[in-house]
Amino acid sequence: MRLSDIDYQLPDRLIAQVPLEPRDSARLLVDQGSSVPRDAAVRDLPQFLCDGDVLVVNDTKVVPARLHLARASGGAVEVLLLEPLDETHRTWEALVRPGRKMKPAETLLGDNGAPVVVVHGRGEKGDTFRIEFVHPDPKRLIDRLGEMPLPPYITQRLGDQSRYQTVYARDAKSAAAPTAGLHFTPELLAQICSMGIAVVSVELVVGLDTFAPVTVDDPRDHVIHTESYCVPAETLAAVEAARRVVAVGTTATRALESVAATGKTSGRTDLFITPGFEFRHVDVLLTNFHMPRTTLLLMISAFVGERWRDLYGHAARNEYRFLSFGDAMLLDRSLR
Repeated sequence: MRLSDIDYQLPDRLIAQVPLEPRDSARLLVDQGSSVPRDAAVRDLPQFLCDGDVLVVNDTKVVPARLHLARASGGAVEVLLLEPLDETHRTWEALVRPGRKMKPAETLLGDNGAPVVVVHGRGEKGDTFRIEFVHPDPKRLIDRLGEMPLPPYITQRLGDQSRYQTVYARDAKSAAAPTAGLHFTPELLAQICSMGIAVVSVELVVGLDTFAPVTVDDPRDHVIHTESYCVPAETLAAVEAARRVVAVGTTATRALESVAATGKTSGRTDLFITPGFEFRHVDVLLTNFHMPRTTLLLMISAFVGERWRDLYGHAARNEYRFLSFGDAMLLDRSLR
């Protein structure tokens, strides 16, 4: 493979800056194989589901993970929390910017000059730091000081912080939202359940790799970071009994396929889905439109093959909204 195999032109005007209201009013591009894709809306999703389908969502919750702190010398520092390293959420893996001159055991301060975190050193891969909160109740402090970690391509301030959470989010661990799930409303989920379609959950903690573009000449040589996942026994049973498994997002897909690949229902996954991958659980994928040159686009290419270019081309020509707050598409790998 070459990097150009997962590259495309994305005009700035197509990058959604704000979420739509209501959530399910976003457009939905429905894959129809060799036929022209169908233009619909997310609220139309029930008509594309069938008896025996199971809908799988990632119920992770986003931490208000961006902290604006300062060094004792007065220099501004941004800390982006990536993943908790203990159950108390006192110790985290984090990005620290600027981090080049950060000293071991250096304390970073809040806007009132009070100590907030101690930077203990770099992580195993050298591009992150291990930080520890000084406050006895770190969750409360994060909620008070933190901002939602919106991707850098979103330049407008988010008025309602809950719009970067899914309506079914549960445990605050992730550094980014599982964005395909942002389209769901309680009413849409209730409608799907009323059809007899089970809605079950997995957890995959969205971490560093969300922020890491592919830069190597052969994308298969990219080193993917691990992420924590858990697939409950009842979810796995529903998936194995389903006629079709409809995954909401690439993160739910990665969790389910990690179980298939390893036989383990929880742990850390380094599963890297590239073209040629054999999907064993997921049949249909609801997903947003992704950045060029990313591991997420590699997964889409693995799922539907080169047809992804036709789908993305149709979306661009028809002014679909791209990326985290953008529109969605419904992909069926059986149509390859």
